[in-house]
Amino acid sequence: PSMSLWAKVRELEGDSLRQIQNLYGQNFPIEFRHYFADIIERQQWDQLDPDNTPNDEPHAKYILDLFLGEIQKQCDSLIEARDFVQRLHFSEIASHFKNVYGPAPLELVRTVKRILSIEKRLVQHAHSLIDGGMHMRNDQHSEKLSHINSELKRLAAMTRDTENDLRQLQSNQEYFVINYQDSLKITSELQQIQQLDPSNPNRQYETQLTRKQAEVDKLLRAEAQKLQQLRASLATRHEETFTHLSQLQNQILDEELIKWKRSQALAYNGVQHESNLDQLQQWCVTLAEIIWQNRQQIKRVELQRQQLPINNPGRDVLPDLNATITALLSTLVTSTFIIEKQPPQVLKTQTRFGATIRLLVGGKLNVHMNPPTVKASIISENQAKALLKNDTSRSITEMSGEILNPESVMEYHPQSGILSVNFKNMSLRRIKRSDKRGAESVTEEKFTILFQSRFSVGGNELVFQVRGRIPFHIPDKVPWCKLIETLDYKWKHECHSSRGLTQQAKQYLGYKVFKQIVPINSDRQISWAQFNREPLPNRNFTFWQWFNGVMELTKSKHLQKHWDDGAIIGFIGKAESQDKLVSKSLASFLLRYSDSEIGGLTIAWVAESDKAPGIPRVWNLQPQTLRDYGIRSLADRIKDLDQLMYIIKSDNTTQVKDEVFGQYYSKTISSSRDGYVRTELMQHIP
Repeated sequence: PSMSLWAKVRELEGDSLRQIQNLYGQNFPIEFRHYFADIIERQQWDQLDPDNTPNDEPHAKYILDLFLGEIQKQCDSLIEARDFVQRLHFSEIASHFKNVYGPAPLELVRTVKRILSIEKRLVQHAHSLIDGGMHMRNDQHSEKLSHINSELKRLAAMTRDTENDLRQLQSNQEYFVINYQDSLKITSELQQIQQLDPSNPNRQYETQLTRKQAEVDKLLRAEAQKLQQLRASLATRHEETFTHLSQLQNQILDEELIKWKRSQALAYNGVQHESNLDQLQQWCVTLAEIIWQNRQQIKRVELQRQQLPINNPGRDVLPDLNATITALLSTLVTSTFIIEKQPPQVLKTQTRFGATIRLLVGGKLNVHMNPPTVKASIISENQAKALLKNDTSRSITEMSGEILNPESVMEYHPQSGILSVNFKNMSLRRIKRSDKRGAESVTEEKFTILFQSRFSVGGNELVFQVRGRIPFHIPDKVPWCKLIETLDYKWKHECHSSRGLTQQAKQYLGYKVFKQIVPINSDRQISWAQFNREPLPNRNFTFWQWFNGVMELTKSKHLQKHWDDGAIIGFIGKAESQDKLVSKSLASFLLRYSDSEIGGLTIAWVAESDKAPGIPRVWNLQPQTLRDYGIRSLADRIKDLDQLMYIIKSDNTTQVKDEVFGQYYSKTISSSRDGYVRTELMQHIP
């Protein structure tokens, strides 16, 4: 049997192991993960959605009861006296599970899914390092991870140091104030004595007091200088912290988070999406804590200076420090308001759709104490672009359509520290089309769903207006090498197949677009017009319409298995298929996509020419579509025709047709129980 995930996790070391330890806590203890690994990993977590209450809550409750039952079984088996502590510990876990997850069993699903996905990622990462296949990339990835983690530790240490400096400064300032009070007292006593009659015996204390005042004044001057130095060095240390904070925040938000967003966008085309959102949240939350602590320190420095103003000879950097740290906090909060699950790319009116919005720093800064409301609205591409140019605090008055159920309050999940909102029942009621007609078709017109919210941080001290991410950067032209790579991803994704576009297919598609041979790695630009506006030569459809048509055909239940078997070459022109077939034995055939019809498959085969016996000739069957295969399957149609005996597959090998299609032939029913004889449709070439 293959190794369990937990067995692999236990082999991790170093930074990965530390990350694993941080995953577990009271709400899901590491002992439970260890002793009950099998039962945890046997559950079908992939089929459960923690936000789908009506459908998935019963299943989640079943899993919780199962876990509690397993713990009880384990407790019953621990009867020896030496097992007493372990039994006690398991009972505690069970009662805690009941309290935490009993009222909300789906939270258990959320917690476990999060933990398992991080475990899988760390294990895959460790294995790919060992395999060395992706050595370079993973080394860099690993380096980056440990760099960010060590920088966060370093910043936390710097923040502790400035906290200690601040306390030292506070106690020095208090010492100064006490001595200053003494100085005032002495001055007042001296004044009183100096007003006395020269013969008064108390006049003898004047010299003593004058000496004492000189001592205290000297001490105050020294202490004032020390305070100035402490304030200046604290400001320098804060400046250093803020420089590092700024660099690290840029790396996390402008590199890692942007990379995640790009990966999320590419996932629509079938590119593997590594979701490391929990890792990003961990970093952002730690950043938020450090920034908040530093901002509180600056506030205390300001207060100290108000309590004891000392003239500073140099430039006062405090206002700059305050502005910097507040700007860092503002950027962090507004950048971590993200769309975790995007709405669909194509929206139809009156059709239900969903989306999930998450605030990565929502568990900190007390935002979750008063959860914000998020509102969705639909705006056009031009409105979105105008929004970017203008100040983002301006609200949009003009909408491009009406969304039903557009508002929802964010929910806090304490087990995972996630603050998010899951829109399940939005639908587009109506949409306003733009007035420009002609160049653009309705499907080319672009809109965006804008998510916005307003909330305060740190008890109404700072109020933020946030919006979802910057929309639409759609270039007019892209290099062919990039487009063909994307079409390959899209094909594999849509056809649920590891078999993508072969080199030959890519060359064929390049020729289809440019009407000349183009290398697969060519940087030659293809415009939107060539892709999906101008029809192909002598056709009434565009390149994308043709490609999408054959993709829809291939991903259907009728053809997907044959594509997987390599039985469909598909991407080959009429002339090329003739060249390939002429050299083969008679009754050889191949399957290719029709050039003249959208979503059509044709069979080309070699037989004797009817005009010149003994000379081979290539024939092409009229293209067939999904409708035809719904009536009689491709395998049965091939079985019907004696003209077809040997199939040329996509890897250029030839096989007898029964070997390739035999398993898919329909079983023939000879007679029927009701006394009637069945008839069967058959394909026939007259």
